[in-house]
Amino acid sequence: MSDTPSPRNRRERRAAARAAGHSPNRSPNIPMKKPDYDARPKGKTLYDLAAERQELLAKGTPFESGGGGGGDGATTVEDQVETIRQHEQSSFVHADEFGAVDMAVLYTAGLSMLHFMLDVLVYNQYRQNIEWPAIWGRTLRVAPMLFVIIYLLHTQTATIKLGLLRQVLFLGAAVWAGCYMIHAANRHGYFAVMKRVPPIGTLWVWSVIEMQLWFAVASVITVGGFYWWGGYEAF
Repeated sequence: MSDTPSPRNRRERRAAARAAGHSPNRSPNIPMKKPDYDARPKGKTLYDLAAERQELLAKGTPFESGGGGGGDGATTVEDQVETIRQHEQSSFVHADEFGAVDMAVLYTAGLSMLHFMLDVLVYNQYRQNIEWPAIWGRTLRVAPMLFVIIYLLHTQTATIKLGLLRQVLFLGAAVWAGCYMIHAANRHGYFAVMKRVPPIGTLWVWSVIEMQLWFAVASVITVGGFYWWGGYEAF
């Protein structure tokens, strides 16, 4: 046995290797230099392959998906659209229908509270004793009707296929409701106002909220012109 003690740690092993003339690296033949950043790739890059796939899709030409062979993996833009359409039709609840229900619940809650508040304000306006059971009863009767109407006007057919007609409908409802409420509050008796102003005022506010900006501005200007032309007073 040799009397020379064996290295006990990494530093001693490296020192022993240098003393013996050996390189401490496991792969001493690897050239230690920077890569050539200006060199062009020898084959197609992922960007080139993606651009070719996009070009084939744009032309409607099928290609083999997943890099496999055979015609079973071929797909076109029409096939992808049909697959998405079938998936949407097989869903239990459509996204647009769920959105319409959401909007109907949200608007019904807010507009029902508005109807309740207008009913109370009319009683205070004419210094009448507030009949809470009657007010609650009218609000509870109005809420289901609001839900159904709002839901129907927020479906895909109403929002997309009847976009402009829907805006014109809300414009007419807002102008009629605003003008009639101003006329009724100035010309009719308090009993008629108590019965008509809360639902008509709720319809007016909801129609303005649903309209686009320019339609809403046009409705407000029209109602303001009717108020000025008729010589009505604020109430």
